[in-house]
Amino acid sequence: MESKNLQTKEKGAVGTPRKVQSVMPLVDIFENDDEILLHAEMPGVTKDAVKINIDNGNLSLFGMRKAGRDGAPSWEEFGDVEFQRAFAVPQNIDVAKVKAELKDGILCLHLPKSESAKPKTIEISGS
Repeated sequence: MESKNLQTKEKGAVGTPRKVQSVMPLVDIFENDDEILLHAEMPGVTKDAVKINIDNGNLSLFGMRKAGRDGAPSWEEFGDVEFQRAFAVPQNIDVAKVKAELKDGILCLHLPKSESAKPKTIEISGS
């Protein structure tokens, strides 16, 4: 059997600075009579590192994952990642009631529809 030891950088070797990788998170979007529900995959992102903005029919999501660095790096493949995605949303979203939660790397965004946008049943009166 061949031995495969981890190789470390030579002393005095100059490392190259790592660029922050920019990624579009994978998204699932569902709609029902009351709301639009958006799930965005943002693994490793904390809630303090997420920014959500809704303005004039545009929704933008941003999240930053910072990789932990304890000690001098010997091998690095897992770095910082910036998650960004933007969508056009209907004007009938009740922005004041939008809710977001982050659990297990999934950002769940509830975009409730305003009352005027919800379907209504019209009763017919007659004799």
